[in-house]
Amino acid sequence: MSEAFGRVRSYTEWDPLEEVVVGRAVHARIARPDRGLFAVEYRSYGSIDRIPSGPYPDHVIAETEEDLEILIETFLKLGVVVRRPDVWDHARTYRSPDFETDGQYSYCPRDLFVVAGDWLIEAPMTLRCRQYETLPFKPLLMDYLRGGARWVSAPRPRLADDTYCLDGSHPHALTEAEPIFDAANLLRLGRDILYLVSVSGNRLGAHWLQSILGPDFRVRVYDGIYGGTHVDTTITPVRPGLVVVNGERVGPHNLPDVFHGWDVVYLKDVVDIGFTGTSYASKWIGINFLMVRPELAIVDPVQKSLVKELERRGIEIVPLRLRHARTLGGGFHCVTLDVRRKGGPETYCRPAGSPQ
Repeated sequence: MSEAFGRVRSYTEWDPLEEVVVGRAVHARIARPDRGLFAVEYRSYGSIDRIPSGPYPDHVIAETEEDLEILIETFLKLGVVVRRPDVWDHARTYRSPDFETDGQYSYCPRDLFVVAGDWLIEAPMTLRCRQYETLPFKPLLMDYLRGGARWVSAPRPRLADDTYCLDGSHPHALTEAEPIFDAANLLRLGRDILYLVSVSGNRLGAHWLQSILGPDFRVRVYDGIYGGTHVDTTITPVRPGLVVVNGERVGPHNLPDVFHGWDVVYLKDVVDIGFTGTSYASKWIGINFLMVRPELAIVDPVQKSLVKELERRGIEIVPLRLRHARTLGGGFHCVTLDVRRKGGPETYCRPAGSPQ
């Protein structure tokens, strides 16, 4: 076994990948209706009572597990160590002084953990149903702790009813009552961390994260880009100086200043892969791809415009599918957590406020 096995060290979204956690679709479900789930994910349904709670169809789970196994086999062929969470019954009920709920899934480890250098941080998740979603990953966390990781958990949010704004008085449905963010609101660019203020992350969450990481990192907060959940269907860094953005959401007027001077692909053509029953992601899950190293990307081959833009810039494509990415709300970036990549804490972005 490699001496590096179990170590945590990752600074970017593109450095050569050495170890990765891959999620599971087994026992995935939509949690019971509550105010937070409605405010964050299902407001378009018009009523809390209309949230389609319950387990996902068996064929969705089975086919997704098949796709994840192919992804794992691909990683192993590329020399990447793969780790998995325990199988978990997400239908279990749990309660706090403020709410009672059940769980969601172990499908998207990217949502749960921030890896910044040797920091491994459990995020203060936005949804009540995801407050104990890290439990299936605990054996891995213990391994990483023994391997030298600085493992911390954010203050567990109370998530009382006043956390969620339903009357439109707050632009992103989350108040600033306490630090809240999903880890998928972040992108790592060496010493700079892009933090998206949205329905799944508030400003107080960014403040807490900066207080933990200290002066070694700059948490750069952006609002007015995309108000929905998570940043990785809107912006995907490819390598230093190259980034793909969702052309329906991002233009020169609101491009984060960390990407000034970069080659920006404003992608406006994405293939809708469809969904079963209800969708947990938009069609833009199609740009949720994963960089294995700066010249190699795992991409859904149906996204021909994306593939063309990457290939013309010298990126080799590993064509893989996640057939139910829209249904379950997770593409290749979402279902993985890159706990170890080569490379160090470089600076790739201009200082905040510098001229273009």
